[in-house]
Amino acid sequence: MDETVAEFIKRTILKIPMTEMMTILKAWDFLPENQLQTVNFRQRKESLVQDLVLLCESKRASLRDAALLDIIYTQFHQHQKVWDVFQMSKEPGEDVDLFDMERFKSSFEKILRRALKNVTVSFRDAEENAVWIRIAWGTQYRQPNQYKPVYVVYYSQTPYAFTSFCHLKSNTPLLSQALTVASNHHKIVKMDLRSRYLDSLKAIVFKQYNQKFETHNSTMPLQETLELDMHMDSRIIHENRIEKERVQRVTQETFGDYPQPRLEFAQYKLETKFKSDFHGGILAERKEPLRCLIKFSSPHLLEALKSLAPAGIADAPLSPLLTCIPNKGMNYFKIRDK
Repeated sequence: MDETVAEFIKRTILKIPMTEMMTILKAWDFLPENQLQTVNFRQRKESLVQDLVLLCESKRASLRDAALLDIIYTQFHQHQKVWDVFQMSKEPGEDVDLFDMERFKSSFEKILRRALKNVTVSFRDAEENAVWIRIAWGTQYRQPNQYKPVYVVYYSQTPYAFTSFCHLKSNTPLLSQALTVASNHHKIVKMDLRSRYLDSLKAIVFKQYNQKFETHNSTMPLQETLELDMHMDSRIIHENRIEKERVQRVTQETFGDYPQPRLEFAQYKLETKFKSDFHGGILAERKEPLRCLIKFSSPHLLEALKSLAPAGIADAPLSPLLTCIPNKGMNYFKIRDK
């Protein structure tokens, strides 16, 4: 086994938490279970890694094997990446082609290799007709950097692909071309949507909100909040009950009664020209628009927004600019004068 492959496998295994070690190694399916049973998984991690690398050397692990292990680790730790969404489209009136996953993989890799000699492309099939693609970029004179790959998740027969951050921005057009051609589309655009939570991005673009997402803090049930007011004046209780029922109803109509997709932020860029009834002044003569950037952030932004009105922090309904995020499939907005 090549020294660079051994080092690559060593670094990947070192990243794996001990609690997940056996699960990921079994999913990798490179080392037989009878060999894994001979390894002492209770020893210090450095010693364990050394033993596992020796087993990989005895089996002559290749770069492709090492890349597959890295894909599996990334699948277990998707939230460590920031994911962008790309949307593809066909020509108007174009027929839907029969999709062949093996043909897609072959075409995708050929397009990259024709344009760039030093590139490593690896695939792993996943659930829901998805394929994970790992691309390690090189240059015409340098070997691929295996420690700064870009990951792509493509769901067959859909116009959507999800990509992690690409360190070499100059290769983004090539990646877009490979996706478009291999999937039999004609155009690709980057959506104004980004998150660390791949399942939530998928739910937004596929309109699958009514499913379970990562753990979150739900808003307090209405009955529980009303019970807190039992010692207040009965007239106040009645008015509070009516208002809280209204807020709860509006909130449910706006967000639904299911857990929200998980996004960490929403960003709004405002561009507007200064307007005034009074003539003159520095701002009135300014030709450039006034610019302002507002960013809302939270470990679970949509659930936080959903809880604002029931908590009495904001009026119901909230601004459409805040509540339209899942329906529009955006968390980057640009607001300009009409």
